[in-house]
Amino acid sequence: MQLNLARFDLVSIRLAVACFQTGSLSAAARNAHLALAAASRRLRELELAVGDILFERHARGLIPTAAGRVFVKHGLTLLQTMDQLGTELSDQRHGIARRVRLCAGTAAINQFLPPLLAAYARVAPQVRVELDEQVSEAVVNALREGRADVGVFVQGPDTHGLQTAAFRQDELVLVMPAGHSLSKARGAISFADCLNEDWITLTTGAAMLQTQQQAALTHGRPLRLRMQVRSFDAVCHLVAAGMGVALLPKTALLPFAKTLPLRSRPLKDAWAHRQLLVAVASQDEAALGLMTFLKQPSQNAKASRHKKQ
Repeated sequence: MQLNLARFDLVSIRLAVACFQTGSLSAAARNAHLALAAASRRLRELELAVGDILFERHARGLIPTAAGRVFVKHGLTLLQTMDQLGTELSDQRHGIARRVRLCAGTAAINQFLPPLLAAYARVAPQVRVELDEQVSEAVVNALREGRADVGVFVQGPDTHGLQTAAFRQDELVLVMPAGHSLSKARGAISFADCLNEDWITLTTGAAMLQTQQQAALTHGRPLRLRMQVRSFDAVCHLVAAGMGVALLPKTALLPFAKTLPLRSRPLKDAWAHRQLLVAVASQDEAALGLMTFLKQPSQNAKASRHKKQ
């Protein structure tokens, strides 16, 4: 069946996507800045152009049909493409010649990347860096699948086929609520001595969680996962509330320890000292330029000096 493309426009496509997301024509109309009558007319005209019903109308709202789900899937892709077109045209007008998609793990973003990216923006203003936060395993997958140009992650996932370089190192420490029995220990603590605790961790795919699980298995014990969250901020607040203990990079913990009732202890285990990597999957000039900048230790000092000024 031939679609009547002359009767399509982006406003109607956005309206259909909003109907799918909200399940309500009135809510979708508000999102699209349309009067309800105008939105209803556009939706009917869109269905005529498609040649199929996109949504079943019920008293409780709109339910997408099979055709509606297909339309929204491709409509979202089209809208994202058009939004990207607008961004790139705007970049051209403002002298930004290249975009680099940087995908990085939570540890890298919390500890190292903000001042480095600020410094890079000063030395390479013609390059726009787009940052996406993911767990380490997802960073490597994004590189392999072409969804990222540069990745920064904790060493651990398979990097076959990627060009990698050392980025920075960090140290994991045990974090517990103030008053916890382990906070009274002197000196470093063995991870094996903490396996009776409930744990707050990052989500599946995080290098830190994988390391903890492997270490627990080495001692023949399961890791007692109580909650899994997506950010260091959430980890710290749950630990402070007494929901369990956690491992966090020492540097990333510092700002939270100033405002929350938290205590920390170093670990005796060698794996608590971690290597972070920076990687690319292609020889793209802009991606290699950012990788080269990030892997230079001297840039850390420069960025820190700028931050203090």
